[in-house]
Amino acid sequence: MFCRDCGTQLSLRYLENEGLIPFCEKCGEFKFPYFPVAVSMTVVNRAETKILLARHTGEQDFKLFAGYIKQGESAEKAIPRELKEETKLNAIKWRYYGSRYHEAKNVLMLNFIVTADENSEIALNEEIEEAKWFSPEEAKAAVRKNSTAEYFLLGAINELGRKR
Repeated sequence: MFCRDCGTQLSLRYLENEGLIPFCEKCGEFKFPYFPVAVSMTVVNRAETKILLARHTGEQDFKLFAGYIKQGESAEKAIPRELKEETKLNAIKWRYYGSRYHEAKNVLMLNFIVTADENSEIALNEEIEEAKWFSPEEAKAAVRKNSTAEYFLLGAINELGRKR
């Protein structure tokens, strides 16, 4: 690990109430790690009986929709922007479900259950090869096993089931 400000190699130093934290000898400061934040969206229809999944270009498995939160942007602003960019669908409403660190991309994922109008025409951007509405059971079978997408999908399906 290296200091993001001066490039000096960091050492671990104990900080009371925090534990071992990277420390820069040159700057004389603790350097708490930071990483990008993204929204993950379990997109559902108005009746909350269908789930929209995406298959990214060149990939085989279906995933949830997701996108990075831009600097200065809130998660609440990123949700409708990302959904619109990727599908041309409007996000009607959303509610926070949960978060999880996604090690593969070193990103904190904030998952939301997002309602979109399933009657609107889907127009995909270049990132997405296919988007398809699934029943909850079909969605479970289509999403990559042991993935962050599966983790959020199963939790959202459980959450949606409690509402009925």
